[in-house]
Amino acid sequence: MAHARVLIVDDHPLVREGLAERIALQPGLEVCGEAAEVDEALSLIDLSRPELVIVDLTLRRGHGLDLIKKANQRIPPPKMLVLSAHDESLFAHRAVRAGASGYVNKQEAQQKIIDAIWAVLRGERYVSESTARQLAEGGIGAARTRSGIEGLSDRELEVFELIGRGKGTRSIAEQLHISVHTVETHRENIRAKLNLRSGPELVRAAVQWVLESTRG
Repeated sequence: MAHARVLIVDDHPLVREGLAERIALQPGLEVCGEAAEVDEALSLIDLSRPELVIVDLTLRRGHGLDLIKKANQRIPPPKMLVLSAHDESLFAHRAVRAGASGYVNKQEAQQKIIDAIWAVLRGERYVSESTARQLAEGGIGAARTRSGIEGLSDRELEVFELIGRGKGTRSIAEQLHISVHTVETHRENIRAKLNLRSGPELVRAAVQWVLESTRG
C-alpha cells in the first residue's frame, strides 16, 4: 500500500525535525517535505501532492490561515491539520472555517498528533470536545458577530498578532503580501472594534494579547 505523504509547515526547524522523526516511525506515513512560510508550502503542495499538510499558524512569511485557504483552492485539495500553540478557543473554529479538518495544541501534541493525523486522513474532523461543542452550536459562522478579539476578522486578527510581535506596518504588509494602506485600514478597524484610542494603545493591547494568548 502506498504511504500517505505528509508536508510539515512550521517556522521552527526543531519542531519540523521532531515531528518528521515521529511521523517516520509510523508505518504508512512518509514526510514529503518541510516549509517555513506560505509561498514555500504552496510550491511544495503543487510539487509533492501531499495527502496531508500539518501547519502552524505563525509562519516566517504569511499566516497559517491564509495557507489553509489557498491550499483548499488546489484540485484536489490536501487535507489540513493545524498544530499550533495558539489559543484553540479563538483559532480552532477559524481554522475549520478556512478548510482545516483538525486542530491540535502543541502542548498536547506528543499524545495526540499521530491519532489526529490518522483521523484526518480517514476524512474525520479532529478537535477538542470544547471546540466540537462550539462548532455544533454555530461557532463556525458566528465569529464576526462577537465582541472584542473574537469580533476581529481573520485578517484583522493576523495583523493584530503581528503588531503584538513587534512588527511595523511595512513589515506586516510584506509578510502578509498586502499593501501598506490595507494594513493601515486594518489597524483602524481593529482600534474601533477594540475601543482603543491611539496607535500606542493598540500596540500595548496587541503585545499583551500575544503574551497571554499565544505561546509559539
